[in-house]
Amino acid sequence: MRPNPGSTRVPLELPRWPRSQRGVLYIQPRLAILRGAMPKTVFITGVAGFMGSNLSRALLQRGDRVIGIDNLSIGQPRNLEGVPNPQNLEFHEADVLDGETVKRLSAPADILVHLAASKIPRYSSAMATLITNTEGTKSVLEAARVTGARAVIASTSDVYGKNPQLPFREDSDLVIGPSYVRRWSYAISKAFDEHLAFAYEDTYKLPVTVLRFFGGYGPFEHRSFWGGPQSVFIEAILSGGEIDIHGDGLQTRSFLFADDLIDGIVRAIDHDDAAGEIFNIGSTDEISILELARVVQEVSGVGGEPRIKFVPYASFTKGYEDVRRRVPDITKARTMLGFRPHVSLREGLARTFAYHKSEIAAAQMAGTSAT
Repeated sequence: MRPNPGSTRVPLELPRWPRSQRGVLYIQPRLAILRGAMPKTVFITGVAGFMGSNLSRALLQRGDRVIGIDNLSIGQPRNLEGVPNPQNLEFHEADVLDGETVKRLSAPADILVHLAASKIPRYSSAMATLITNTEGTKSVLEAARVTGARAVIASTSDVYGKNPQLPFREDSDLVIGPSYVRRWSYAISKAFDEHLAFAYEDTYKLPVTVLRFFGGYGPFEHRSFWGGPQSVFIEAILSGGEIDIHGDGLQTRSFLFADDLIDGIVRAIDHDDAAGEIFNIGSTDEISILELARVVQEVSGVGGEPRIKFVPYASFTKGYEDVRRRVPDITKARTMLGFRPHVSLREGLARTFAYHKSEIAAAQMAGTSAT
């Protein structure tokens, strides 16, 4: 591991909620991939978000050291409350766009995992999505270039765009819609990130791995469209409101529970032969968004049919284009990494709903808000 040149740790002002109410009982990552291997120092961007906080738990549990940054625009410090071996976690409130800070803080790391991103701009300008994703990835790659550490770059299934040939393989064509439709800014920015990563590999011999995620969900997700449709459905049921479904609800997706998602990332971290590769990390089980709402209603324990409100795309953006089907081929990840999803959608949604229900109860007891 590289020596630590020293850095100022930002103290965490975290609510001292019981560990059982912070989701620890709901996340049980499989950590036996490299049991007995030397501990790593891992630098994570977006560490206080859904993926970052769950990944931190898995790495800390097995004895790794985690240095993480988050600008807290979406991620929350309390997501890091109750982590195992907290003495090995170093958190900094910092922005991935600050390249010099990224270089300084990541200097001791053996591997850099870049998760911070801005998602599809359904209700906002595409500017933040384009700048955050492209410049943020450049910051991380520059930092990795300086030290020679391997970089694992988070991408998205959205890069496959409107390609009608399913399931999507890593070498499938990326079919992106017109530039004046801002929803495509997310896909195009992440595709650019992938190209930039492999340009760094070609030019500087930097080892990089790209992970294309399909519908990750679970504890510590944001209960808004930032966290995905299941997050919105859970929030609606918990608040007694209507479930908003964009379009007709017949569009299909696949969803991957946090345990399996983190297992995929950890396997990519631990396999040196993952350098220079792209991997789909997802489930091959396909479900319509409408049926997803019904399953969330069922696992919630609330009786009856879900109260669904169909929201036309035109109501929140001009010319929005949705993807009708999205399913991965995970043969490559299974063959090279040993990646296999284990948690069924129904089980994962039940655990996620229970987590959010406990979050709200704990927040009410502490006199704070839970999102």
